Formats: sequence, structure tokens, C-alpha cells
Amino acid sequence: MKHAKPLSMTAVSVLHAVDDGVGYGFDIMDATELPSGTVYPILGRLLKSGLVRSRWEQSSVARREKRPPRRYYDMTKQGKAALAGGVRHYQTLGGRLPLGAADPVRERAEA
Repeated sequence: MKHAKPLSMTAVSVLHAVDDGVGYGFDIMDATELPSGTVYPILGRLLKSGLVRSRWEQSSVARREKRPPRRYYDMTKQGKAALAGGVRHYQTLGGRLPLGAADPVRERAEA
């Protein structure tokens, strides 16, 4: 059985920001601390794969604020599922640890 390739950690980070309500590119960059050359290609791939959708704000709003129109992103149902799968993938080191396994780093720090 062929498994789908997991999302990259940076893609999971971008999806997480969008899911948290961070709506447009520059704010996503701030929330993830990723550069534009990383965020915008990821957003393009997420759009193409149907994990996020986008809409342009009304140009009158942008004109009033004397800036270019913003493209806002939000999650799709498939995006929420992909985010949950991506988070689970990285929490379990790609399935190598059971979900909820003891954290040896935390245990050593608490000892």
C-alpha cells in the first residue's frame, strides 16, 4: 500500500498559522518566522492541492489604507485533516513513536 508523502514541517507550520486565523502572507511570515521565499511557494502548493483557499480583499479597502490588496487564506476541510496528520507525523517522529509516548528529553530534565 502506497502512503502519501507527509507535508514538510514548514508546510505544517504555514497550515497551522492559517488555521489559527493568520490570514495573509506577511502575517503568516511573522507568525512562522519563515521568509517570503518559503511562505509564498508553500501557499501556492497548498492552494493547488486544495488544502487552503484564498480570496482577494476589496480594492477599495486597500486604496483607503494606501497599500496593495491583500490575498487572504483560510483552511479547507482537507487542509484541517492534512494539518492534523502532519502534526501527528512530527509528534510521533514519522510513526516511529506511539502517540503519547514518554518524552525522554522531558524526563531527563525533570529528574
